Amino acid sequence: MKQKSTQTLYLIPNLIADTEPEKVLPKFILDLLKELRIFFVEDIRNARRLIKKVYPGANINQITFFHLGKHSDFIETSKQLSDLPEGAKAGVISEAGLPCIADPGAKLISLAHKLGIRVIPLSGPSSIILALISSGFSGQNFSFYGYLPILKKERITSIREIEKNVLINNQTAILMEAPYRNNQLLHDILETCKKETMLSIAINITADDEYIDTQKIQDWKKNKPDIHKKPAIFCLSSGIM
Repeated sequence: MKQKSTQTLYLIPNLIADTEPEKVLPKFILDLLKELRIFFVEDIRNARRLIKKVYPGANINQITFFHLGKHSDFIETSKQLSDLPEGAKAGVISEAGLPCIADPGAKLISLAHKLGIRVIPLSGPSSIILALISSGFSGQNFSFYGYLPILKKERITSIREIEKNVLINNQTAILMEAPYRNNQLLHDILETCKKETMLSIAINITADDEYIDTQKIQDWKKNKPDIHKKPAIFCLSSGIM
């Protein structure tokens, strides 16, 4: 086995809704957020907000934040990792939910493995997994497609291909979109997919106004919800278990 360094990188779940941290984050993570002084984060303001919510007495000025965006210079990021002191513990925080899913964290973790830095994943809220398990669809065979193309023509082509895979392979497909484009995606799903295809929509997961429902496409058309600017996950299925 490859010799590991003495540094540790914790993959820390972030909140996915405006809720009390104690409701969704294990105590170990709450304690860890109070302890760590180095973080690699997708959004610095968001990470600061999380830490202050968990630990109101935190001195943010004593904490180092390295920005980790999709346009980050990963040569610089590699140097930041390499320069971690022996025995250092650092955290990775996504903008929401688990790091490294639909965000640039995976590149950081790849670098960490190359440098022999120990990587520790921690459990916490993931809108993708929570939407899947609450959909009533198969969790045995599923695919996460992430964000679909922005251009309408390309998006509709993607929806058709995804539905084809769902129906042929009896697979659950998981999709997401930027909240301000949710209504456009929902409209295209309802207009493109077959009427018997099943659609589950999970909105504001873990929030007080959480809404999760599963219906056939033809039934969603009769009562289409307005989900503009509301965090949502969409799951498609043939409905055959």
